[in-house]
Amino acid sequence: MPRTLYHLQQKMNPMENRFAGLFPFERAAALFFYRSGSEISELMQDLKYRHYKGLARYMGRIMGEELLLSDFLRDINVIVPVPMHFIKKSKRGYNQTEELALGMSEETGIPIKLALKAIRPHKSQTTLNLGQRRENLKNVFSIRPKHHLDGKHILLLDDVCTTGTTLTEAAETILKSNSHTKISLLTLGVTF
Repeated sequence: MPRTLYHLQQKMNPMENRFAGLFPFERAAALFFYRSGSEISELMQDLKYRHYKGLARYMGRIMGEELLLSDFLRDINVIVPVPMHFIKKSKRGYNQTEELALGMSEETGIPIKLALKAIRPHKSQTTLNLGQRRENLKNVFSIRPKHHLDGKHILLLDDVCTTGTTLTEAAETILKSNSHTKISLLTLGVTF
């Protein structure tokens, strides 16, 4: 059975459990479990810090392929990748989450909208506790002008979900200005 389908067939999967009660969402899933020192951890290092841009797009195609085997993508209108501040993106040369979205879109045909913008830089989340992460990301996102999401079912995409703070802040930003929007969440990896 494909990895993602296992998580989707559970009554309440761990990814959905992480976000239950925080904000309204339709579905949530991750392709892999992530833990420090694992193969998926090395893959994430390659995506983020070793400039393997093509690997991110390839993994996005795998995510799309896996999800097409389920009904997870039913009625999704658009993929919205979590943005990176332009200074960080210019240093790295790309946003790995946008590359994941491009691969998913190639595989599924679902369009991408770069509707979110990181309006200020923030520290890396890797060494911060939950409270520090929330403070670090508070009001970091905004909706780009002329990106109408109201009435759409958005697939909010990120590379890794640890505490869920980034996805929560991104989803809340979308929902504040688009109250009739539905959101589903997807990441390549999730920690537990």
